[in-house]
Amino acid sequence: MRKLLAVTALLLLAGCGFQLRGVANLPFNTLYVDGGGNPALATEISRLIETNTQTRLADMPANADAVLQVQGAAREKRILSLSGAGRVREYQLLYRVNFRLFDKQNRDLIANQPIELWRDMAYDDAMVLAKEQEETLLYRDMENDAIIQLMRRLAAAKLPPADVKAQR
Repeated sequence: MRKLLAVTALLLLAGCGFQLRGVANLPFNTLYVDGGGNPALATEISRLIETNTQTRLADMPANADAVLQVQGAAREKRILSLSGAGRVREYQLLYRVNFRLFDKQNRDLIANQPIELWRDMAYDDAMVLAKEQEETLLYRDMENDAIIQLMRRLAAAKLPPADVKAQR
């Protein structure tokens, strides 16, 4: 009976279309990543492209089918709510990355576009060090989410029809 249940569960799982995330397919063979003013973010994006896609990184924009230009990443912290005594009770943390993807002829494949993420964080004056660490972790989490969103947008980019024929 246990074997029958295990086999049934496996068949249901296979039948639902579930599959592990594999290698992402980017629509270009080579890519140049221009980090702009944020080399750490560009390094992280490059690492993900090298390890999770079949796309090769080019050493110069002229050698690439497409250029990813990270135009900036910014962190912002806003007061969300105050206590009756006028002390901060909550902050809203914002993380914004602007990027652009273009081809060899400088045609936009993805026009200048932002990725914006935010998180709300409760604040307590009695736990300043812990809240600073929480803020750092939240920003790191938002950066990772932004990179994943950027990778999905790169995978959805479309090359102009003439370039697609030339690559085949």
